[in-house]
Amino acid sequence: MSLRGGTGRPAGPPEHARFRPSVPPRFRGLPANPDVAVIGAGAAGIAAARRLIARGLSVALVEARDRVGGRAFTALMRGHPIDLGAHWLHAGPVNPLVALGRARGEPLRRAAQDGHLWIGRRRGRAAEQAAFSRAFDVADRAMTLAAGRREDGPASGAVPASLGPWRERIGLVHALVSGRPLGEVSLHDWPSLEYGDNYFIAGGYGAYLARLALDLPIRLGAAVSGIDTTGPGVQIRLADGGTLAARAVVVSVPIPVLQGSVRFEPPLPARHRDAIDGFRAGIYEHAVLHWPSAPFRGRDRLASLVGGRHEPPGMLTRIDDTPFHYFELDAASAEAADALRSGPDVERRFARAVLAEHVGGRRMRDLAIPAVTAWRHDPWSRGAWAVVPPGHAQARSLLHEPVAARIWFAGEANSRLQWGTAGGRLRGGDPRGRCDRRSSLG
Repeated sequence: MSLRGGTGRPAGPPEHARFRPSVPPRFRGLPANPDVAVIGAGAAGIAAARRLIARGLSVALVEARDRVGGRAFTALMRGHPIDLGAHWLHAGPVNPLVALGRARGEPLRRAAQDGHLWIGRRRGRAAEQAAFSRAFDVADRAMTLAAGRREDGPASGAVPASLGPWRERIGLVHALVSGRPLGEVSLHDWPSLEYGDNYFIAGGYGAYLARLALDLPIRLGAAVSGIDTTGPGVQIRLADGGTLAARAVVVSVPIPVLQGSVRFEPPLPARHRDAIDGFRAGIYEHAVLHWPSAPFRGRDRLASLVGGRHEPPGMLTRIDDTPFHYFELDAASAEAADALRSGPDVERRFARAVLAEHVGGRRMRDLAIPAVTAWRHDPWSRGAWAVVPPGHAQARSLLHEPVAARIWFAGEANSRLQWGTAGGRLRGGDPRGRCDRRSSLG
């Protein structure tokens, strides 16, 4: 079974929405006349609210979903906390969530540096593992150098031809972590994403963010339809017909949602509107596998399955030393699954077909797939993150500029160092519109 090419989308809510968060909510009520309204209780909104309150301002945080955390969401499956959204804490040295976690005593652990290489139906040999690793290093250096020397263009043009048999695989992995095929990704934006020194957190990433939101003034189920700055201050229009007044607003709504679901009065300046509309929605999904007899050993290790008829972009195995694994789905696989209009079951069949080809059907007798994510169909995300296409690399910096001294944008789309990550959302949650490494959310 192959999933490549095609368009379309299934009907109904995304499957991950049926799960409940592992951390029960505990919030304060909204103040009557807040200084600042914060829209969206994901990482950026939580960060903005904590920073503003620490400065002595009153804050009202409104969230469309019935939970906090945005695209970071931990649910319990068979007694284990499993992330259905963000899971990696990338770039430990610059990730504010790593520094904050250490300060709070959160159970962080460094991601394993080694992984599994599976070629056809056998394990990769040591020499093949070493060649694969070297090819990745060569590709990363070449792409980073090209970004500094060339005019902007598709990132795919900088993948070296000299990588031999590993070139296609490396392009596939980079397309997965970029959220779009590399031909649709800006070369000048790609190397800004720092992936070294990664971490995980026991109990789940979404649960960590949910703990950061405890006791904040939050109203759930409060979708925003409009933001009006025609008079003094800001009027926030809610989808249920209600309103919220504040002196200023921090907008941490995901870019794909902001492109079509929030109306601004007066309209945003053309520079901001063009910056927002020029992003593309990145796609990164995973099928959650419960597979006790999986042939992969070692906690939290990546697995690359190469050879054969299928092109799976990647796996993360033995999550937190449990029988759970992630089978990753890139943009091409997810969009092709949508074209078949069969819902998440087509992605389950695809995962099973790929794994059967590489390990054999007999080793899959205890494989279950309890969840398949679909953030691209979640109405409050419409994708995994914001992708910069070729020629649009300045958009992230432009979003740092406030509008009318009353509207600030926050989130991973603002971050040059950590776009596409919850750390980038938190870093982009500074309501002053710029990174401040001295700021503390603790």
